[in-house]
Amino acid sequence: MAMLMDHLISWMIAVPFLGIVILAFVRKVESIRRIAFIITLVEFFLSLILWGGFDPTQHEMQFVERVMWMSTFNIQYAVGVDGISILLVLLTAFLCPLCILCSWTGITTRVRAYLSLILLVEGAMIVVFTALDLFLFFMLWEVTMIPMYFMIILWGGPNRIAAGLKFVLYSLTGSLLLLVGILGIYLNGGHTYDLLVLSEQTYSSSTQFWLFLAFFLAFAIKMPMVPFHTWLPDAHSEAPTAGSVILAGVLLKMGGYGFLRFCLPMFPEASANFAPFILWLSVIAIIYGGYLALAQSDLKKLVAYSSVSHMGFVTLGIFVFNSQGIQGAVLQMFNHGITTAALFIAVGQLYDRTHSRAISDYGGLHKPMPRFVAFFFLFSVAAFGLPGTCNFIGEFLVLVGTSYVSFAMVLISMGGILLAASYMLWMLQRLVLGEPKTEAAKVLPDLSNRELATLIPLAIMILGIGLYPGPLMEAMDTSVLQLIEETTGSQLDEVTQLPVVK
Repeated sequence: MAMLMDHLISWMIAVPFLGIVILAFVRKVESIRRIAFIITLVEFFLSLILWGGFDPTQHEMQFVERVMWMSTFNIQYAVGVDGISILLVLLTAFLCPLCILCSWTGITTRVRAYLSLILLVEGAMIVVFTALDLFLFFMLWEVTMIPMYFMIILWGGPNRIAAGLKFVLYSLTGSLLLLVGILGIYLNGGHTYDLLVLSEQTYSSSTQFWLFLAFFLAFAIKMPMVPFHTWLPDAHSEAPTAGSVILAGVLLKMGGYGFLRFCLPMFPEASANFAPFILWLSVIAIIYGGYLALAQSDLKKLVAYSSVSHMGFVTLGIFVFNSQGIQGAVLQMFNHGITTAALFIAVGQLYDRTHSRAISDYGGLHKPMPRFVAFFFLFSVAAFGLPGTCNFIGEFLVLVGTSYVSFAMVLISMGGILLAASYMLWMLQRLVLGEPKTEAAKVLPDLSNRELATLIPLAIMILGIGLYPGPLMEAMDTSVLQLIEETTGSQLDEVTQLPVVK
């Protein structure tokens, strides 16, 4: 047990990659599915051990492991978690078993390759969220792009090639900017990639400006922020269900995590100087994404554009530089991963029955699919932040944090919540109410036991966090205060009028 705890993160990284090796020697398709599912359950069990052993009162990194990898360039295998990263690790481990379940019958060709890609992206994401070495972080940041690209072009819809190419071009652009920023830090930070050492370095104003710009653009593309969002709807609409779940549930969080882990503590002066621009860009994203979602007739594109709006709340909370805003942003990332994954899985279940994503093709689902409608109603109202569901507390905290900076931003952002309620209820009304459009629609089968097993954990999380978010907030509280102290302890208070609330 001691060996497990001493190297717990390494075990979490190793398990998905070992699973890929095991799947290579399994022939029966059903056995491949079951083994892949068991592997993701083992990973989730390890994440619960990590969560149980985490001490939220400590501000230092925990479960830290360090091994010198390439001494010539001072590159280490260094991993660890704090109260922010552990939530994203837990989210990743929670969603991947559900990705396997929702692909059980929908994916019938190249099943081994498909499930191996899910395991690959899971292992890579664990490294991204735990890496304490910039070079290690960048390597696995790049790796996450590969499985998503192949999932889109091999198992996607009719326009999958164009969508996959667009995804790769945007991702590579962001990666090149990130690489430039990392090399700039290496050359200006004492020739080290150690994140804990680099966070204590100070840079000149001009150096911070250019380094921040490179990192910001890389993370803004991944998030994505307006105007870098145009790859997202195409990728979502063409990706298979599990691909959309991974993309919206986990991969988009890499951008927000990057802002918190790199931009704020390493470039505090530049972060403060860019903050007013980023805050207004976030407000624009909240409204613009909502209007675009309201105009959609495709179910997956509607959910995709809603993500643009929801991630606007994340950047809004991060760059107000106070504890309410940052806690709300982290909660919003976690909760958005849950609710959007739930919506994409539910839409995928509909698509498996009708092979249509057009909202106009549906109606009267309450008659043949009452159990599905109950879950879909919960997921839809959670998406616009109904009190008692998980999204409410994150958005509320972001708005509270923003109120210390600009009440006008709060009022405009609340308009985004009204838009979210509009497009979600509009979609819900057209799918659920009225009469079925065709004879076949009158006899659509309701949720199977496997589909129920996929949706029930998501519903429990949505209601559980909505009614009792305390454990998540306690886990991140010390780390958020430490982040604010690192950010505001240098030049920030001198160069900005943005308040810091501790």
